Amino acid sequence: MQSLLAIDLPLGPELEEAIRDCVSKRLPFCVLDQRISASRRHGELSLLGATAVLDRDGRHVVRSGREVDDEIGLVMLTSGSSGTPKAAELTWGALEASAVLTQATLRGENPPVWYPCLPANHIGGLAVLLRAIFDDATLIWGAPGELDRAPSLGATHVAVVRTQLARFDLSGFSKVLVGGARPPDTRDVNVIATWGMTETGSGVVYDGYPLPGVDVASTNGEIILRSPTLFRSYRSAPRPLVSGPDGRNDWFPTGDAGSVHDGRVSVRGRLGYVINTGGEKLWPEDLEAVLSVIEGIRDVAVTSLADPEWGEKVVALVVSDENIDDELIRTRANDHIGPWAKPKVIRHVRDIPRTSNGKIRRGELPDLA
Repeated sequence: MQSLLAIDLPLGPELEEAIRDCVSKRLPFCVLDQRISASRRHGELSLLGATAVLDRDGRHVVRSGREVDDEIGLVMLTSGSSGTPKAAELTWGALEASAVLTQATLRGENPPVWYPCLPANHIGGLAVLLRAIFDDATLIWGAPGELDRAPSLGATHVAVVRTQLARFDLSGFSKVLVGGARPPDTRDVNVIATWGMTETGSGVVYDGYPLPGVDVASTNGEIILRSPTLFRSYRSAPRPLVSGPDGRNDWFPTGDAGSVHDGRVSVRGRLGYVINTGGEKLWPEDLEAVLSVIEGIRDVAVTSLADPEWGEKVVALVVSDENIDDELIRTRANDHIGPWAKPKVIRHVRDIPRTSNGKIRRGELPDLA
């Protein structure tokens, strides 16, 4: 058993050096979110179970922490988009497998040169750093708000969320990985839509196809997978296992709904948030994609409320630059999906609650409805 070090440093070379030190010494670590309040940080430290914190003032003991097994390299909180985050434990082997696999997949004539710009307390941001620590990637550091300049500095690869994809000109990068929230249907040729989660050690499906060595299947409408990058367990529970198409009971049930046809993976959304309205199923992500292209709508989220007639009634939460005609929203939902998708309630709100990597905090949406 070993201590778990929580690294409390901003994204930059100092954080990279601290993680390199942990990897070289095989010291289990986690990375804290620099942006949250002190009270929320206390809660996250408790979930992580860190035994010490490293910040710019030195190293401090956390007496309430819990040690981890020797094989564990990283403890990381899940995004929390579906509720309370869980602390996932990833082995050193899984971390290295993710770095090597991604590098091999994205390699051109030369190793990728990455521009880190995502928070390292999420797997998508940390994975960029680990590709340089475990493999032969190079990191070029700069301000996250200067993505447009990064290619001129020599960066060839970047991982972003949808907001950054819309805000910056990323055409100068060789490859742009976009994850987190559902990516736009129309993308530049250099943009790769990734799917993965904390438990999978970063993205394991690129543009609908699993990376080499990753097995993905669908059973009872749920995406299940096997991968050398998979987490070992949660801090509070073992890793769930289900039987796959080969009869082996070593597949991880992701909780995402979807299908696999001719090797191509199609993900619909979280199983727990499908809306059953009037006997029809509606995936919030499908309606959000339809409504997000309406001119004047800056952001949108779809949820539901209990209804005695419909079972659940569809609610659209809309952030707009101007007064959007609600009937236009209902007409587009009807024309592109069907009458059951027409929102019974439309709320115009100031913003949509999202995690730092762009995922909608769906558990908070009913309070806005």
